[in-house]
Amino acid sequence: MRDVNNGWLLRYLHANGASFFFLVVYLHLFRGLYYGSYQSPRALTWCVGVVIFILMMATAFIGYVLPWGQMSFWAATVITNLFSAIPVIGESLVVWIWGGFCVDNATLNRFFSLHYLLPFAIVALVIAHIVLLHKKGSSNPIGIYTKVDKVSFYRFFIPKDIFGWLILFMLYSFFVYKYPNYLGHSDNYIEANPMVTPAHIVPEWYFLPFYAILRSIPDKLLGVLAMFGALLILLVIPFLNLSPIRSSVFRPIHQFFFWLFILDYVILGWIGGCHPETPYIEIGQIATAFYFLYFILLLPLLGIIEYHMLSTHANYKTTE
Repeated sequence: MRDVNNGWLLRYLHANGASFFFLVVYLHLFRGLYYGSYQSPRALTWCVGVVIFILMMATAFIGYVLPWGQMSFWAATVITNLFSAIPVIGESLVVWIWGGFCVDNATLNRFFSLHYLLPFAIVALVIAHIVLLHKKGSSNPIGIYTKVDKVSFYRFFIPKDIFGWLILFMLYSFFVYKYPNYLGHSDNYIEANPMVTPAHIVPEWYFLPFYAILRSIPDKLLGVLAMFGALLILLVIPFLNLSPIRSSVFRPIHQFFFWLFILDYVILGWIGGCHPETPYIEIGQIATAFYFLYFILLLPLLGIIEYHMLSTHANYKTTE
């Protein structure tokens, strides 16, 4: 920030860039869920994208620890301690991650190295993601798969993408130059002190929904499984959706529950930033239950209902 020319700019570009990176990925993820982009023949493309998202979460968390502020230090202590809930190897695994018996310089060095190396894995997977997308082609809002009637990239997509990029870049610049610390927590500008525990640990905004899921489960091991399960469940969505209709544009029932799911995700994000007390704990537990019910129960059930509705309608038309 002070010892390097324009160091403040580099740091604020990097810190706010992480938030905007996640903003774009979340929009891309929810768009894929809405339009059914994860269905065959793009299931593998979707799964690679989910792995990219998980690696992004890991890279961002490791990077969050590097400023060595009060909030990031204790977030690292709490999150890495969760691995101790793993039977048999848990305690040894935590010591291995720390590089010692507490979060210290060895931990910081390891996290710095991983924060540098993991983006190379992300880039490799992004290339694979694009190759798979190029092989099968992009989906469209109406869910029709055709090899005949294609839309050219130039004149249709390039101007639209440039316009979207300019809007995003202006918003990004606004935060970098006007409110560079707005998306972070003020306590993280206090130097890490292992002798002083913060009253309330609040991670970055893009971690909050999963942090809320973790805190909603009273049992430590079940909480860890729920948090990682909330990410891993995205990998099996292509096999859970049984609807013959791809896009939610033509699925009014699913469309209603999808927007309920978006509202539920926002509520989880809000709960993740609140103190773990009544009524926030109870609200978080209800929101967590709905998060998993949407994928495990509602997605396949709505597919079956829509299939029968479609079959009934087709039989009725045939009878006419």
